[in-house]
Amino acid sequence: MHADERLSARERVELLLDEGSFVETDKLVRHRSRDFGMDQQVIEGDGFITGHGLIHGRPAFVFAQDFTVLGGSLSETNAKKIVKIMDLAMKTGAPIIGLNDSGGARIQEGVLSLGGYADIFLRNTLGSGVVPQISAIMGPCAGGAVYSPALTDFTFMVDKSSYMFVTGPDVIKTVTHEDVTKEELGGAAAHNTKSGVAHFLAHGDVECLQMIRELLTYLPQNNRDDAPRGDAGDSVDREDAALDGVVPPMSNVPYDMLDVIRRVVDHGKFFEVQALWARNMVVGFARMDGRTVGVVANQPAFLAGCLDIDSSVKAARFVRFCDAFNIPILTFEDVPGFLPGTAQEWGGIIRHGAKLLYAFAEATVPKITVITRKAYGGAYCVMGSKHLRCDVNLAWPSAEIAVMGAEGAVNIVYRREIAGAADPEAMRREKSDEFKDRFANPFVAAEHGFVDDVIEPRQTRRYVIRALRMLEGKADTMPRKKHGNIPL
Repeated sequence: MHADERLSARERVELLLDEGSFVETDKLVRHRSRDFGMDQQVIEGDGFITGHGLIHGRPAFVFAQDFTVLGGSLSETNAKKIVKIMDLAMKTGAPIIGLNDSGGARIQEGVLSLGGYADIFLRNTLGSGVVPQISAIMGPCAGGAVYSPALTDFTFMVDKSSYMFVTGPDVIKTVTHEDVTKEELGGAAAHNTKSGVAHFLAHGDVECLQMIRELLTYLPQNNRDDAPRGDAGDSVDREDAALDGVVPPMSNVPYDMLDVIRRVVDHGKFFEVQALWARNMVVGFARMDGRTVGVVANQPAFLAGCLDIDSSVKAARFVRFCDAFNIPILTFEDVPGFLPGTAQEWGGIIRHGAKLLYAFAEATVPKITVITRKAYGGAYCVMGSKHLRCDVNLAWPSAEIAVMGAEGAVNIVYRREIAGAADPEAMRREKSDEFKDRFANPFVAAEHGFVDDVIEPRQTRRYVIRALRMLEGKADTMPRKKHGNIPL
């Protein structure tokens, strides 16, 4: 392992947890198979390390697969070890972290190992929304093994040393005649940039484990708890004059929404999630007044901040995680609409866009939205609008809330006047300016109560924190039902 610049399973556990806090469970467990010569390979613990310890002084449960023991293969007995600590995690209300490094099911045990996977999948499902579940892919993860990480809340991958796929390169070549390497097919870069399966990319085992520890500082222990409060140490009334000029005068000129987020949150610190996938949407964790918030924001620097299939799915899942774990949602909106094109329509943008709509409407945690510039069409409704039970909606003076942009609108509304004008271009400019004055501003929405206030950008931090404090005791409900039918 060290020759490959990787840590051993035990070293990973010790580095993940606070020093000296690890308590191992089931270390004397042995596999039960006696077939195919397995009775000659009896190893204490059966290749998996399970137990519990502390992370930043808070309890956490962990399992680590040891690739040096029978390829880290899953057996009936080490599956039971994992299931036992997952059950304990749910009973005690503490996060569960899996350090995956396995060649897959132990072939010699047949259906017993497959059943072990299914037992784990069941716990992943039952624990979803109860305790945070985190997966670290620190080696191979293939076949049925990939579905446990897929069911967890966040997946970390290590660049150049981890991979995930349902069917490997050899099978793909046989069936589809495609030549592809493991890294190209399911490496950390592929899943962080192309598929969206992974949420974080780490450069080495040590960085991966440090990132997990940092993520947990933003999260509550369970769905009945609140995230730990940090020492804000950043003035509530701090104003940043640079925000007043961050939005360009021309509505088609991009800017970086990350700059806006960092200027508003505590100490400019933003822990971004899925930073490399669907980059037209930004999601992640920050603190406001020392309290964890989930940030959802359009990114004008990529695809003009349009909503498309991937960005809708990315944001929807993040919103639902925040709602499940009592984390307020702060939305920064600058969206010109949904991305047009046959690829999006045939790919199901209607269905996928509805996921984000559903997630925002369903969420009962405090929801605050700040419209920085464009809020056009159906995308305005989707991005945390007042109509979806958003609690506080603010707008900057640069906000444009309308069915569509002025240029497109005048070509429809004033088509005949423009066509019959002596100077069509001059008429188009005149009508465009008229449309902007009448509709493309936040004051019409404010008149109807859809925007609670129009604020100076430099004041955003103060207004958001005041709203969060006001909403701290919020209690909202959903109609009685078993569960909704989100358009999956």
